[in-house]
Amino acid sequence: MQFAHDTEPSLVMAADLVNSDYDGQERLGTVAALKEYLRRHEFTGWSSADSADLGQVHELRTGLAAVWAAGHPDRVAALVNEMLAASPQQPRLTRHGSWDWHLHFTADDAPIPVRMRAEAAMALVDLVRSGNVDRLKRCAAEDCDRVLIDLSKNRSRRFCTEGNCGNRTHVAAYRERRATTSGGRRDES
Repeated sequence: MQFAHDTEPSLVMAADLVNSDYDGQERLGTVAALKEYLRRHEFTGWSSADSADLGQVHELRTGLAAVWAAGHPDRVAALVNEMLAASPQQPRLTRHGSWDWHLHFTADDAPIPVRMRAEAAMALVDLVRSGNVDRLKRCAAEDCDRVLIDLSKNRSRRFCTEGNCGNRTHVAAYRERRATTSGGRRDES
């Protein structure tokens, strides 16, 4: 399934937000960190973020983490409906910067956390409506519990990109296989 060009970045942004509080380390604890996160995701009006936004962004992160943990489309839909109810909607088509036509769901002057919630909720709406809730995943590495959005065509993505988890897991499995196969042989030189 290919999503609209504005849905995929919103899903990636939501996953990155959930992963911003990982392993006891707060990565969005300052206004500067929040601005950098928003800038990196090309979020309109990123430079206007201020200290009043931090707590609400952290609350949004908690809500999005619950979406990833929900698992079942009915539970995801219920959480998304709560997010939509908390977001005043004024959908309109827009284009700016390098972005072609896409939807904005709130007024441009709405607070950043409100706009973030609306963008994430609408991207999740697309995921639920298209039957793709199973693309909301947790990293398959045993020592990682980051979330990811699997945008691969065959739904095969298993590892997050932040912790180099896929490579670490594959190297460990290779070493284990090598130890198992070489452990029973004797060197006959």
